[in-house]
Amino acid sequence: MVITRREAVASFAVLADWLVASAQADAQTPSSSAPPTPPRPPVFKQDLPNVTLDDWEVTVSHVDYPPGRIGAVHHHAGFVLAYVLEGAVVTRISEQGEEKTYTVGQMFYEQPGATHEVSRNASQTQPAKLLAMIFAKKGSVLTTPGPAKGPSAEDAEDAEKSTLDSISMRSAILAPA
Repeated sequence: MVITRREAVASFAVLADWLVASAQADAQTPSSSAPPTPPRPPVFKQDLPNVTLDDWEVTVSHVDYPPGRIGAVHHHAGFVLAYVLEGAVVTRISEQGEEKTYTVGQMFYEQPGATHEVSRNASQTQPAKLLAMIFAKKGSVLTTPGPAKGPSAEDAEDAEKSTLDSISMRSAILAPA
């Protein structure tokens, strides 16, 4: 089954909205005289990388943060959308600026090739929990310790070949006849 990027994001937006609605429904008692609520703004909106999702899959996992937990530096295959289910999580993703704290109902994004530099529970006394959605090629190792490396050796070879082809073509065009 092939799913487009738009369909994947729409599915997760619906999932996130459902999670928020479920949590709010548990906390409220319905009132028949209550006026209709206005539409809520999106939980999260993010441009996605320009990738084809052919032969990709999404893996959705719970990530538990006991009180005081500090995660190790790591990176993921593909890209990640994370939704905070419980507590608060402090995170810093390479190329996204300073540390940020995300609380229940908030999401963050890890772009392809990013390093998850900081990942910790904001509380020393309360647990936290994420729902992590990792989009990656089928069969990829989803989480790898340490910082992300630059382009793969194969990508580097392709880039070098492309550069050499370009120089060769320019030389042919500029050569006297």
